[in-house]
Amino acid sequence: MALADLTPPGRAAVMGIVNVTEDSFSDGGKWLAVDDALAHARELVAEGADIIDVGGESTRPGATRVPADLEAARVVPVIRALTEEGIATSVDTMRASTAAAAAEAGVTMINDVAGGLADPDMFRVMADAQVPVCLMHWRTPEGRGYGEASGVADHGEDVVADVAELLTQLSRRAIEAGVDASNILIDPGLGFSKSAEENWQILRGLPSLIDGDFPLLVGVSRKRFLAQLRTDRGMAADPDPATHAVSALAAHLGAWGVRVHDVAASRDAVDVAALWKGKN
Repeated sequence: MALADLTPPGRAAVMGIVNVTEDSFSDGGKWLAVDDALAHARELVAEGADIIDVGGESTRPGATRVPADLEAARVVPVIRALTEEGIATSVDTMRASTAAAAAEAGVTMINDVAGGLADPDMFRVMADAQVPVCLMHWRTPEGRGYGEASGVADHGEDVVADVAELLTQLSRRAIEAGVDASNILIDPGLGFSKSAEENWQILRGLPSLIDGDFPLLVGVSRKRFLAQLRTDRGMAADPDPATHAVSALAAHLGAWGVRVHDVAASRDAVDVAALWKGKN
């Protein structure tokens, strides 16, 4: 499987999120049963998702990491069933063992929010799987590991430069391990140990990241800093409208794709961006 095979002609890709977890910040517990997860994934595909991202461990701040065997037991049956139905899948995991089990089940992409830094075997598994991979930027605060209550990390004076520098390093390590360069996606890690202002700085810096060596996936769905737009006006928190706006803008700027919970509206957003540019 090549990344080019997952790239829709003329528009940004839409990755739909299926959290097979108890405690994800947006929809934890809703799709924990395999049948519920499958039904939700099919619904997202019907709404326009190009690929389904299946995760079995929450990465929200303060989440408790689950045992490796439990994570695999959550995601593998969903990935295997969707693969048998011809639906493209991604596994959202920081563990090499889960990524390997997902690859065995036919997963189409490995999506590691730790960019390979949480597990020393991850780059090897990515290379062995011979599927597209997504490497995300996530620096944890000093002294704290992945999955711990994280807070805001030190990204220096220029968070965009830090994102570009670390993702370049991680991509180089993946290539050295045997991952095909043409199969690498990068994700700036919006909301992961970053302040609200740093998130906005990254969004303002998307053009420079998009013009880099690797296609860019934007995963900003339902992040707290987007919900704050409404709460600052005294309204109930609802990050979805702002998420769709980011989807449209990211697609217009040339992002490879967006990772979202509400597929239908973000698919509309990327279609509008494509039509606006005359590419659809």
